[in-house]
Amino acid sequence: MKRFSSIILVLILLCSSLFSVPAYAIGDGNMDGGGGGMGEGTDQNSWTPGNEGVRVTVVRASDHAVVTTPIDLTNKTPSAGIYHFGKVSKLQYNSGASLSPMKGGYVFKNPSQALPKIISTNGSNNIEAIKSYFTDEQVIRSIAGLTGMNFDVLISGEYKLLIEPIAYYKFQGVMIATTATEAALYDRQLGGGLRSKMVSLTHKNLPLAIFLEVPDLGYPAWSGSTTTAASDSDIISSLGLGIVRFSEAEPPKVSTHNYTYRVNTEVITSVTVSGGQSDPDHPVTVQFSIGGRTYTVGNVYYPNGDSQLAWARWTTPATPQTMTIHVSVTGGGRTSEGTITANIVDLSGKDPPNPVADDRNDSYSRPNVPSNPQTTSASWGVWRPKWHANWIWQSDWNWCSDGKGGGHWRDDGHWVDRGWWDFDYNSYSASLSASMSITPDAKVPTASGKTMKSGYGVNQVTTANISTNQSSAVTGAQTAITYFPEFQYQIYWRLLDRTGGGYNARFEFAKNRYSTYNRRTHFTPIWMPDGSYTPYTYLEDCWTPAGMLSMNLTDSVTISGNLWSDWHGAIRS
Repeated sequence: MKRFSSIILVLILLCSSLFSVPAYAIGDGNMDGGGGGMGEGTDQNSWTPGNEGVRVTVVRASDHAVVTTPIDLTNKTPSAGIYHFGKVSKLQYNSGASLSPMKGGYVFKNPSQALPKIISTNGSNNIEAIKSYFTDEQVIRSIAGLTGMNFDVLISGEYKLLIEPIAYYKFQGVMIATTATEAALYDRQLGGGLRSKMVSLTHKNLPLAIFLEVPDLGYPAWSGSTTTAASDSDIISSLGLGIVRFSEAEPPKVSTHNYTYRVNTEVITSVTVSGGQSDPDHPVTVQFSIGGRTYTVGNVYYPNGDSQLAWARWTTPATPQTMTIHVSVTGGGRTSEGTITANIVDLSGKDPPNPVADDRNDSYSRPNVPSNPQTTSASWGVWRPKWHANWIWQSDWNWCSDGKGGGHWRDDGHWVDRGWWDFDYNSYSASLSASMSITPDAKVPTASGKTMKSGYGVNQVTTANISTNQSSAVTGAQTAITYFPEFQYQIYWRLLDRTGGGYNARFEFAKNRYSTYNRRTHFTPIWMPDGSYTPYTYLEDCWTPAGMLSMNLTDSVTISGNLWSDWHGAIRS
């Protein structure tokens, strides 16, 4: 009977814009089962259906070494004086361990999530329920705790679970607990004495309760009868075991890119995290190490096959330098690392020189206004997981005797939440709008509106407005640099003062040290030809998780004549 299908940790169901990810199953169950009817017992040799359990052993996949003490799980409470052979796995017996009988002191655990029926007696086994149980994430987490294994380490792909069915039965008038392998080894010691009394249990239904579908851990897949009693040799070599194996979880991955920042600027540094799935059961954490400080971003969630931006908001240093930002992403017991190079530059110190009255530039030609990369809007999002409950009845049929040779079957099952994590995507955005105004300085005596003579000063006001629905992830615009046509929009520029901050920022020229009145002004060259005089401003450093917003701005005044004509006019008067 070959009906095994792999059960993986993450299944993706795409339904419209909603991702549905069953997260209750983890690992692959390599097990099948058979069995058949029970013979009639006696007062001295008998077994009651339901008196059963399993032995669970953690095994290292690479060398088949047993790495934890086996644990016995059962829904029952075996008698205090029950005989048993200690906690020894099939692998250990096959490696030479011998039977060591003892009375009492039997250690077991009643799992919080009840075991399904393990040993079948009516010819129809319960293997699908067994596989479902031992690939349930909460069951695996419980087993990890009981065996002392870290859950993430257990499911890393380096380990497997060996599952062996156990029966609690009366033999020669005393209660005994054995795995299928222990029963076969004990029968050998007794020269067939156990088989002669308990064959339907110890040599058929117990060993055939679980066996391998495909070879694993050095054991073959069982291809013999699934309805007749097996020999001691077949049981010891091939029966009474199932294996849960775990695919190596895809580690989280981090994608980075480099940045250029200005000094003394509040910035957003972001990375993209992907790989596997991150949810509250398997969270991802991102750490940024920046300038001696660590910025931790926890609970970075995303569905399988997708990704999530994670970011840190920080302020650049006051001096230009090259910084290396270290990024580590941890999830599922794995860590990925990346680096970001941040080039911190200082745009100050490039103010134009002092204009003088006899400046000339006879070869001047009006340049084209430049255009830098411009981004006025950005969008990003955050995945929000929510639990999708899916309650399923897990049956556990037990025979209830009426003490008169009759009875009935009773379902002692319970409801199990086989739910999963759904993901909603919350979208966020930011947009930048700005304006720039160039006007003649108030000290220009002959200005008329936006018309003025060359040689006088101009003022500038730039405003920048940010609109966003996630203010914690967005900075206001922080930098405005103005370039001038007399310098071909290069060589010299003015780094504007931010005279109003936040999401409604205001920028103006810094106070000019060559101004008699200490005005926020820029002097036009006296040789500037008549016509349009157009400064250009690049507005930047509005940071979002999706990058920087920036804008190209221009405005003009009209030059008509020069200040010498005003002076000559004054002499004539």
